[in-house]
Amino acid sequence: MTISPITAAISTSTIIMIIILAALVAGVIVLYIVSSRQQKKSEEALSQIKAAAIPQTMLILDKKRVRAIDAQLPKVVIDNMPRMARRSKLPIVKAKVGSTVRNFMCDADVFEILPVKQEVKAMVGGIYIVSIKPLRGQTLPRPAKKGFFKRLLGR
Repeated sequence: MTISPITAAISTSTIIMIIILAALVAGVIVLYIVSSRQQKKSEEALSQIKAAAIPQTMLILDKKRVRAIDAQLPKVVIDNMPRMARRSKLPIVKAKVGSTVRNFMCDADVFEILPVKQEVKAMVGGIYIVSIKPLRGQTLPRPAKKGFFKRLLGR
């Protein structure tokens, strides 16, 4: 019995499509497992930072998103970052604490509501600002609502 070339081409292409689909499903499953593990590690690290946080009164001089290399962070912090994270832009805050001017990293949610040129009471764990509270009856600005695509992209 002979097989016509059309049925052989359809069955071969169907097999190839099934293999590609199976590889994509396996890739998505692996990506989900890896990301859930990283999420757990991140939550654990953030809980440790929050546990070690101390309150400090600081005057916010400037805030901007800067590459980690250009942010004038301590060398130890940059050395402990993964290589790909060194090129990403981080929310950096320049603040005056006491008589010294220091650079801090902060949470993205805190970065949006952080007032510039105002004094705030911040919970700081190392060089990471965890949360802020206004001083002397000041009010913090509400974060602007994000559009669909900004929420989707995480910006």
